[in-house]
Amino acid sequence: MSTIFDKFSMQGRTVLVTGGAGLLGREFCRTLAEAGATVYVAEITLDLSTPVADELTSAGYLAKAVGVDITQPETVRRVVEQIADETGRLDALVNSAALDPKFDPAHAFSGNNAFEDYPLHSWQQAMDVNLTGAFLVSQACARQMVKQGKGSIINLCSMYGLVGPDQRIYEKPGKPQVYKPVYYPVTKAGILGLTRYIATYYAGTQIRANALTPGGIFNNNDEIFLKQYSARAVMGRMGNKDEMNGAVLFLASDASSYMTGANLVVDGGWTAW
Repeated sequence: MSTIFDKFSMQGRTVLVTGGAGLLGREFCRTLAEAGATVYVAEITLDLSTPVADELTSAGYLAKAVGVDITQPETVRRVVEQIADETGRLDALVNSAALDPKFDPAHAFSGNNAFEDYPLHSWQQAMDVNLTGAFLVSQACARQMVKQGKGSIINLCSMYGLVGPDQRIYEKPGKPQVYKPVYYPVTKAGILGLTRYIATYYAGTQIRANALTPGGIFNNNDEIFLKQYSARAVMGRMGNKDEMNGAVLFLASDASSYMTGANLVVDGGWTAW
């Protein structure tokens, strides 16, 4: 008889994580590797993905770096075929790659993202990465999952895919107003539609698709932003980067075997108000 720990095991399985060098992507890669999976760390260049894969392999886990532009169908197809050739399977996909404007010291912020003047080229670029990219990678991985009869697709949404951004938390005394740009909530809402489509398209099979919706994750944000964000969150704080790990492992593993077309919200209560 299997135990609950067996349900969460990823032993002998293969996972692709796009955006694998990102704040959450790194966490996802380590979590899935710790659970026993062979993890393919995907980034737009090998320079970004290799350090993450090397860190995991140095710790004794199974990981490999791949470079892939998720907006290019042929590049995506080749990477998925490479994974299938090397491991014979692809059990889970974590679509974590996305453009996301940051409001922390490590990211220089230019412009205010005002809706009235938001440039079309920026909108189109975000659509290409955040929505089309997730579509292309899911499509390519689904082909392999159909062959093996099983698979789990996990798409990263956001609390702003459920509710509109509270632009007040980006205000700073004596400084011009800046905004979370229009593309972010729009593409994240689209991720939910994509997730539900994939889930229902594969009705009656063992191919599952679910969304994971994080709240704001602390990344050395300044005190003003942290205070304003925390006042709006039910739990009174931002999330820590490791607090999505249990959710992603749940969705990737057999622990969630009767779950598809769903949205797992881990936002500290932000959307409960």
